[in-house]
Amino acid sequence: MTEDDLLRRDDTGFDRVLAFTVPARHVRGRVVRLGPVLETVLSAHDYPKAVKHVLAEALVLTALMGSLLKEDGAQLTFQAQAEGGAVDLLVCDYRGGEIRGYLRHDPDKVGALEEDCSLEAIFGTGYLAITFDLAVSNERYQGVVPLEGTSLAHACENYFAQSEQVPTLLRVAVRSNGLRCTAGGLLVQHLPEGEEGRERLHAKEDYRDWEHVSVMAGSVQEAELVDPVLNLEQLLWRLFHEEEEVRVDPLEPLERGCRCSVEHYRSILSSFPEDQRAEMRDEDGTIPVDCAFCSKILRVSA
Repeated sequence: MTEDDLLRRDDTGFDRVLAFTVPARHVRGRVVRLGPVLETVLSAHDYPKAVKHVLAEALVLTALMGSLLKEDGAQLTFQAQAEGGAVDLLVCDYRGGEIRGYLRHDPDKVGALEEDCSLEAIFGTGYLAITFDLAVSNERYQGVVPLEGTSLAHACENYFAQSEQVPTLLRVAVRSNGLRCTAGGLLVQHLPEGEEGRERLHAKEDYRDWEHVSVMAGSVQEAELVDPVLNLEQLLWRLFHEEEEVRVDPLEPLERGCRCSVEHYRSILSSFPEDQRAEMRDEDGTIPVDCAFCSKILRVSA
C-alpha cells in the first residue's frame, strides 16, 4: 500500500481532531494529525523547509487549541511577531473546523538556519499572542508570552501556565517526505474543577493525578504523532489503556478555510475615504488585493 493510499484512508486520523477526557484524573485533551489540509495551506507559498516546519507546528497548535472552543463562530488566532530572526510574522487561525496560516520570512536569513534550530534563531526577539474571539458573547481574550523555549509548543505551555493557569502538556511532530509534509500533536490539560471550573494551579491536592497523566502522555513518540498507520484512537489507547475510563469524541473534520472574497474585501475597503481608494485603484478601476493566506489576487471594484 502506498502512502497516497494511506492518506486517503478515513481511519488514519488525517485532518481530524479527537477530543478526549480521563474523568478519574480530571484531565481533558485533544489529539490531531494534519495531512492533505496541511499540504494545501503550505502550497500557497514556496516556503523553505525550515520555515515550512515552523508553520506546520503552528497550524497543529492552532487546531489543538482552537478545537477547545465551544461557541459557534468562535475563533482562535495564533500570532507571532518578532525581529532580528529569519521569520518576523506568523499568523494562523481556527474557526469552526477551518484552519489557515501564513508566514513571512527573510530568504537570506532562512538559508543560514540549521535543522532543529531554536526559537531565537528562527524569530530573534518577539512575542506570541493567542487570542480567543467569542462570537455569541462578543468577548475577546488575549494572552501574550515571549517567544522563548525550544519550540512553539513550549511557548504555548508557558501561555497556559501564565495566562490560563492550567497545567498543560503539548507535543508536536512534523515530518517531511519529499514534497509531502504531515504533522501531528497532542494536548493534555489538568482541570481539577471540571472544564468550567476556575480553580487552577493552586489545586495542589490534585497534582498526583496530573503528575501521573503527564508522564503517560509525555511518553508519546514523535513518530506516533505522524504515523499514518496508527489512527488517533489507537494512539490514545496506547497512552491511556490502563485508565478505568477514557471518553473520546471525534470532532468535525478539518478544512483549509481561507475566507477571502470580493465581498469581504469590498466591505473593508468601503471604510476607507474615497481619496485613499482612488489612490489604490488600477487603470481598470479595480483595487487589487493580495490574500497572503491563499496567495490569490482579487480585483475589487470599490
